[in-house]
Amino acid sequence: MNWQDRLIALAIVAVWGFCFVVIKWGVAGVPPFLLGALRFAAAAGIGLLFVRRPAIPWRWLALYGLSVGLGQFACLFTAIKLGMPVGLASIVLQSQAFLTLLIAMLWLRESFSAWQLAGLLIGSAGLYLIGGLGAAGLPLSGFVLTLCAAASWALSNVVVRRIVAAGFKPDMLGLVVWSSLVPVVPFFALSALFEADNIVWAQVFSGKSLFAIAYLALIATLFGYGQWSKLLSRHAANVVAPYSLLVPFFGVLSAALVLGERLSFWQLAGGGVLLAGLAVNVFGARLLALLRKPQPA
Repeated sequence: MNWQDRLIALAIVAVWGFCFVVIKWGVAGVPPFLLGALRFAAAAGIGLLFVRRPAIPWRWLALYGLSVGLGQFACLFTAIKLGMPVGLASIVLQSQAFLTLLIAMLWLRESFSAWQLAGLLIGSAGLYLIGGLGAAGLPLSGFVLTLCAAASWALSNVVVRRIVAAGFKPDMLGLVVWSSLVPVVPFFALSALFEADNIVWAQVFSGKSLFAIAYLALIATLFGYGQWSKLLSRHAANVVAPYSLLVPFFGVLSAALVLGERLSFWQLAGGGVLLAGLAVNVFGARLLALLRKPQPA
Protein backbone atom coordinates (compact mmCIF):
# COMPACT_ATOMS: atom_id res chain seq x y z
CA MET A 1 0.00 0.00 0.00
CA ASN A 2 1.47 3.37 -1.03
CA TRP A 3 1.57 6.35 1.30
CA GLN A 4 -1.43 8.05 -0.33
CA ASP A 5 -3.62 5.02 0.36
CA ARG A 6 -2.26 4.77 3.89
CA LEU A 7 -3.31 8.37 4.49
CA ILE A 8 -6.76 7.65 3.06
CA ALA A 9 -7.11 4.62 5.36
CA LEU A 10 -6.10 6.73 8.36
CA ALA A 11 -8.55 9.46 7.34
CA ILE A 12 -11.38 6.92 7.14
CA VAL A 13 -10.74 5.41 10.57
CA ALA A 14 -10.36 8.90 12.05
CA VAL A 15 -13.76 9.84 10.57
CA TRP A 16 -15.30 6.67 12.00
CA GLY A 17 -13.66 7.22 15.38
CA PHE A 18 -14.97 10.79 15.59
CA CYS A 19 -18.47 9.44 14.82
CA PHE A 20 -18.97 8.63 18.48
CA VAL A 21 -18.52 12.26 19.51
CA VAL A 22 -20.88 13.30 16.73
CA ILE A 23 -23.48 10.78 17.94
CA LYS A 24 -23.22 12.35 21.41
CA TRP A 25 -23.93 15.75 19.88
CA GLY A 26 -26.75 14.30 17.79
CA VAL A 27 -28.69 12.57 20.59
CA ALA A 28 -28.40 15.72 22.71
CA GLY A 29 -30.90 17.41 20.39
CA VAL A 30 -32.54 14.57 18.47
CA PRO A 31 -34.08 11.46 20.10
CA PRO A 32 -32.16 8.29 19.14
CA PHE A 33 -34.78 6.67 16.88
CA LEU A 34 -35.47 9.92 15.04
CA LEU A 35 -31.72 10.46 14.62
CA GLY A 36 -31.46 6.99 13.09
CA ALA A 37 -34.35 7.68 10.72
CA LEU A 38 -32.89 10.99 9.54
CA ARG A 39 -29.38 9.58 9.22
CA PHE A 40 -30.43 6.68 6.98
CA ALA A 41 -32.95 8.75 5.03
CA ALA A 42 -30.22 11.24 4.16
CA ALA A 43 -27.70 8.52 3.27
CA ALA A 44 -30.17 6.68 1.05
CA GLY A 45 -31.68 9.82 -0.49
CA ILE A 46 -28.31 11.08 -1.69
CA GLY A 47 -26.44 7.80 -2.15
CA LEU A 48 -29.04 6.20 -4.40
CA LEU A 49 -28.47 8.98 -6.94
CA PHE A 50 -24.86 7.91 -7.48
CA VAL A 51 -24.53 4.27 -6.41
CA ARG A 52 -25.84 1.33 -8.40
CA ARG A 53 -27.94 -1.25 -6.60
CA PRO A 54 -25.91 -4.40 -5.86
CA ALA A 55 -27.01 -7.47 -7.77
CA ILE A 56 -28.42 -9.36 -4.80
CA PRO A 57 -32.03 -10.22 -3.84
CA TRP A 58 -33.98 -7.73 -1.76
CA ARG A 59 -34.32 -10.19 1.11
CA TRP A 60 -30.56 -10.01 1.70
CA LEU A 61 -30.59 -6.22 1.47
CA ALA A 62 -33.43 -6.17 3.99
CA LEU A 63 -31.70 -8.53 6.42
CA TYR A 64 -28.44 -6.60 6.18
CA GLY A 65 -30.22 -3.26 6.62
CA LEU A 66 -32.19 -4.44 9.64
CA SER A 67 -29.11 -5.84 11.37
CA VAL A 68 -26.40 -3.28 10.64
CA GLY A 69 -28.77 -0.31 10.38
CA LEU A 70 -31.75 -0.68 12.68
CA GLY A 71 -30.32 -3.11 15.22
CA GLN A 72 -26.86 -1.65 15.58
CA PHE A 73 -27.69 2.04 15.60
CA ALA A 74 -30.95 1.87 17.53
CA CYS A 75 -28.96 0.24 20.34
CA LEU A 76 -25.84 2.42 19.99
CA PHE A 77 -27.67 5.75 19.77
CA THR A 78 -29.84 4.81 22.77
CA ALA A 79 -26.81 3.63 24.75
CA ILE A 80 -25.03 6.95 24.25
CA LYS A 81 -28.24 8.84 25.07
CA LEU A 82 -28.37 6.89 28.35
CA GLY A 83 -24.86 8.01 29.26
CA MET A 84 -22.52 5.36 27.84
CA PRO A 85 -19.10 7.08 27.54
CA VAL A 86 -18.47 7.51 23.84
CA GLY A 87 -14.80 6.56 23.99
CA LEU A 88 -15.68 3.36 25.80
CA ALA A 89 -18.52 2.69 23.34
CA SER A 90 -16.00 2.82 20.48
CA ILE A 91 -14.01 0.08 22.23
CA VAL A 92 -16.87 -2.16 23.39
CA LEU A 93 -18.40 -2.07 19.90
CA GLN A 94 -15.29 -3.88 18.62
CA SER A 95 -16.48 -6.98 20.46
CA GLN A 96 -18.44 -7.52 17.24
CA ALA A 97 -15.41 -9.42 15.95
CA PHE A 98 -15.78 -12.07 18.66
CA LEU A 99 -19.57 -12.13 18.44
CA THR A 100 -19.20 -12.71 14.69
CA LEU A 101 -17.26 -15.90 15.49
CA LEU A 102 -20.04 -17.12 17.79
CA ILE A 103 -22.89 -16.31 15.38
CA ALA A 104 -20.99 -17.86 12.45
CA MET A 105 -20.46 -21.00 14.52
CA LEU A 106 -24.19 -21.25 15.32
CA TRP A 107 -25.54 -20.25 11.90
CA LEU A 108 -22.88 -21.36 9.40
CA ARG A 109 -21.33 -24.17 11.47
CA GLU A 110 -17.93 -22.51 11.22
CA SER A 111 -15.23 -23.58 13.66
CA PHE A 112 -12.71 -21.53 15.63
CA SER A 113 -8.99 -21.54 15.04
CA ALA A 114 -6.80 -21.66 18.14
CA TRP A 115 -5.90 -18.00 17.67
CA GLN A 116 -9.52 -16.97 17.29
CA LEU A 117 -10.41 -18.82 20.48
CA ALA A 118 -7.50 -17.18 22.32
CA GLY A 119 -8.61 -13.76 21.07
CA LEU A 120 -12.19 -14.49 22.15
CA LEU A 121 -11.10 -15.43 25.68
CA ILE A 122 -8.83 -12.39 26.02
CA GLY A 123 -11.54 -10.10 24.67
CA SER A 124 -14.08 -11.58 27.10
CA ALA A 125 -11.69 -10.80 29.98
CA GLY A 126 -11.54 -7.21 28.73
CA LEU A 127 -15.32 -6.94 28.70
CA TYR A 128 -15.40 -8.31 32.25
CA LEU A 129 -12.96 -5.64 33.39
CA ILE A 130 -15.07 -2.92 31.77
CA GLY A 131 -18.47 -4.14 32.93
CA GLY A 132 -17.33 -5.61 36.24
CA LEU A 133 -14.42 -3.88 37.94
CA GLY A 134 -14.94 -0.78 35.80
CA ALA A 135 -18.70 -0.60 36.33
CA ALA A 136 -18.56 2.34 38.77
CA GLY A 137 -20.18 5.32 37.03
CA LEU A 138 -20.98 3.17 33.98
CA PRO A 139 -24.70 2.91 33.11
CA LEU A 140 -25.50 -0.80 32.97
CA SER A 141 -28.24 -0.24 30.39
CA GLY A 142 -25.82 1.69 28.17
CA PHE A 143 -23.18 -1.03 28.44
CA VAL A 144 -25.67 -3.80 27.63
CA LEU A 145 -27.12 -1.86 24.70
CA THR A 146 -23.62 -1.27 23.30
CA LEU A 147 -23.05 -5.04 23.44
CA CYS A 148 -26.40 -5.48 21.65
CA ALA A 149 -25.20 -3.04 18.99
CA ALA A 150 -22.02 -5.10 18.61
CA ALA A 151 -24.14 -8.26 18.29
CA SER A 152 -26.23 -6.64 15.54
CA TRP A 153 -23.06 -5.60 13.69
CA ALA A 154 -21.78 -9.16 14.08
CA LEU A 155 -25.02 -10.52 12.65
CA SER A 156 -24.63 -8.25 9.62
CA ASN A 157 -21.09 -9.63 9.09
CA VAL A 158 -22.47 -13.15 8.99
CA VAL A 159 -25.23 -12.01 6.62
CA VAL A 160 -22.51 -10.77 4.23
CA ARG A 161 -20.77 -14.16 4.48
CA ARG A 162 -24.09 -15.84 3.72
CA ILE A 163 -24.61 -13.57 0.69
CA VAL A 164 -21.15 -14.48 -0.63
CA ALA A 165 -21.77 -18.18 0.05
CA ALA A 166 -24.95 -17.91 -2.03
CA GLY A 167 -22.81 -16.92 -5.02
CA PHE A 168 -23.21 -13.13 -4.95
CA LYS A 169 -20.34 -10.64 -4.85
CA PRO A 170 -21.85 -7.36 -3.64
CA ASP A 171 -20.00 -4.06 -3.74
CA MET A 172 -19.85 -2.96 -0.12
CA LEU A 173 -20.68 0.69 -0.86
CA GLY A 174 -23.73 -0.38 -2.87
CA LEU A 175 -24.76 -2.76 -0.10
CA VAL A 176 -24.46 -0.03 2.56
CA VAL A 177 -26.25 2.63 0.52
CA TRP A 178 -29.15 0.54 -0.75
CA SER A 179 -29.67 -1.22 2.58
CA SER A 180 -29.99 2.26 4.13
CA LEU A 181 -33.53 2.31 2.70
CA VAL A 182 -34.56 -0.56 4.97
CA PRO A 183 -34.28 0.97 8.49
CA VAL A 184 -35.88 4.32 7.61
CA VAL A 185 -39.54 3.30 8.06
CA PRO A 186 -38.93 1.18 11.21
CA PHE A 187 -36.95 4.02 12.76
CA PHE A 188 -39.71 6.56 12.03
CA ALA A 189 -42.30 4.10 13.41
CA LEU A 190 -40.30 3.58 16.63
CA SER A 191 -39.85 7.32 16.97
CA ALA A 192 -43.59 7.92 16.56
CA LEU A 193 -44.37 5.27 19.18
CA PHE A 194 -41.78 6.16 21.82
CA GLU A 195 -40.42 9.65 21.17
CA ALA A 196 -43.29 11.79 19.90
CA ASP A 197 -43.67 13.62 23.20
CA ASN A 198 -39.91 14.26 23.54
CA ILE A 199 -39.17 15.82 20.16
CA VAL A 200 -38.25 19.50 20.24
CA TRP A 201 -38.19 20.50 16.60
CA ALA A 202 -36.14 23.62 17.25
CA GLN A 203 -33.38 21.35 18.57
CA VAL A 204 -33.79 18.87 15.70
CA PHE A 205 -33.13 21.69 13.22
CA SER A 206 -30.36 23.32 15.24
CA GLY A 207 -26.93 23.70 13.64
CA LYS A 208 -25.32 21.00 15.82
CA SER A 209 -28.09 18.47 15.13
CA LEU A 210 -28.04 19.08 11.38
CA PHE A 211 -24.25 18.76 11.41
CA ALA A 212 -24.55 15.43 13.24
CA ILE A 213 -27.06 14.10 10.72
CA ALA A 214 -24.97 15.27 7.76
CA TYR A 215 -21.75 13.89 9.24
CA LEU A 216 -23.23 10.46 9.96
CA ALA A 217 -24.99 10.20 6.59
CA LEU A 218 -22.52 11.82 4.21
CA ILE A 219 -19.06 11.74 5.74
CA ALA A 220 -19.15 8.54 7.81
CA THR A 221 -21.35 6.55 5.43
CA LEU A 222 -20.83 7.79 1.86
CA PHE A 223 -17.26 9.05 2.16
CA GLY A 224 -16.11 6.42 4.66
CA TYR A 225 -17.53 3.35 2.98
CA GLY A 226 -16.92 4.76 -0.50
CA GLN A 227 -13.20 5.20 0.10
CA TRP A 228 -12.97 1.95 2.07
CA SER A 229 -14.48 0.07 -0.90
CA LYS A 230 -11.93 1.67 -3.22
CA LEU A 231 -9.09 0.60 -0.94
CA LEU A 232 -10.44 -2.96 -0.91
CA SER A 233 -10.58 -2.89 -4.71
CA ARG A 234 -6.87 -1.99 -4.88
CA HIS A 235 -5.47 -4.04 -2.00
CA ALA A 236 -6.07 -7.38 -0.31
CA ALA A 237 -8.56 -7.36 2.56
CA ASN A 238 -5.88 -8.46 5.05
CA VAL A 239 -3.90 -5.32 4.18
CA VAL A 240 -6.82 -2.89 4.56
CA ALA A 241 -8.87 -4.44 7.38
CA PRO A 242 -6.26 -4.04 10.19
CA TYR A 243 -6.58 -0.25 9.93
CA SER A 244 -10.06 -0.58 11.46
CA LEU A 245 -8.32 -1.49 14.74
CA LEU A 246 -7.45 2.21 15.01
CA VAL A 247 -11.12 3.29 15.21
CA PRO A 248 -11.22 2.93 19.03
CA PHE A 249 -7.97 4.91 19.32
CA PHE A 250 -9.53 7.84 17.46
CA GLY A 251 -12.78 7.34 19.36
CA VAL A 252 -11.10 7.60 22.78
CA LEU A 253 -8.80 10.42 21.65
CA SER A 254 -11.59 12.57 20.19
CA ALA A 255 -13.81 11.94 23.24
CA ALA A 256 -10.99 13.12 25.51
CA LEU A 257 -10.07 16.17 23.41
CA VAL A 258 -13.56 17.33 22.43
CA LEU A 259 -15.75 16.18 25.32
CA GLY A 260 -13.16 16.09 28.10
CA GLU A 261 -14.12 12.46 28.73
CA ARG A 262 -11.95 10.52 31.17
CA LEU A 263 -12.22 6.77 31.67
CA SER A 264 -11.42 4.98 34.91
CA PHE A 265 -8.32 2.83 35.29
CA TRP A 266 -10.31 -0.42 35.00
CA GLN A 267 -12.24 0.83 31.99
CA LEU A 268 -9.00 1.74 30.21
CA ALA A 269 -7.41 -1.54 31.28
CA GLY A 270 -10.43 -3.50 30.06
CA GLY A 271 -10.41 -1.62 26.78
CA GLY A 272 -6.74 -2.39 26.32
CA VAL A 273 -7.28 -6.09 27.04
CA LEU A 274 -10.27 -6.25 24.68
CA LEU A 275 -8.24 -4.64 21.88
CA ALA A 276 -5.34 -6.99 22.64
CA GLY A 277 -7.73 -9.89 22.14
CA LEU A 278 -8.85 -8.36 18.86
CA ALA A 279 -5.21 -8.02 17.76
CA VAL A 280 -4.57 -11.69 18.63
CA ASN A 281 -7.65 -12.64 16.62
CA VAL A 282 -6.46 -10.65 13.58
CA PHE A 283 -2.69 -11.06 13.69
CA GLY A 284 -2.06 -14.20 15.78
CA ALA A 285 -1.84 -16.79 13.01
CA ARG A 286 0.16 -14.43 10.80
CA LEU A 287 2.65 -13.71 13.59
CA LEU A 288 3.07 -17.41 14.38
CA ALA A 289 3.72 -18.18 10.70
CA LEU A 290 6.31 -15.40 10.62
CA LEU A 291 8.06 -16.77 13.73
CA ARG A 292 8.11 -20.26 12.24
CA LYS A 293 9.51 -19.10 8.92
CA PRO A 294 13.01 -20.48 8.45
CA GLN A 295 15.66 -17.83 8.82
CA PRO A 296 18.38 -17.54 6.15
CA ALA A 297 21.66 -19.06 7.20
